[in-house]
Amino acid sequence: MRRKDNQLMVITHLSQLSSFVIGFGSLIVPLILWASNKNDVHEMDEQGKQIVNFQLSMIIYGIISIPLILVFGLGLLLLLTVGILLFIMPIINAIKVSNGNEPYYPMSFKLL
Repeated sequence: MRRKDNQLMVITHLSQLSSFVIGFGSLIVPLILWASNKNDVHEMDEQGKQIVNFQLSMIIYGIISIPLILVFGLGLLLLLTVGILLFIMPIINAIKVSNGNEPYYPMSFKLL
């Protein structure tokens, strides 16, 4: 039987902010939390997939923005958008999860 653990879900969403503190880990920490708890915690599998998809999507957008900076200069706008989303969306979704609502990550590819 799976248990409901809102605190762990909030921590998993907020763990994406680790890259702002230690410079890396925005993909690694949530991936470890998801992989180790996806069979034990209710909704961890679905939300963990959303988090990993979001992080991978933001990495892809960041890579795409580099040549766009050199070619058009529009890559700066994309890179700024990615940076803002990487900071704001984990906080918003952690609040949603703590209130029992469904999280949503915009601009995410369905990779998993």
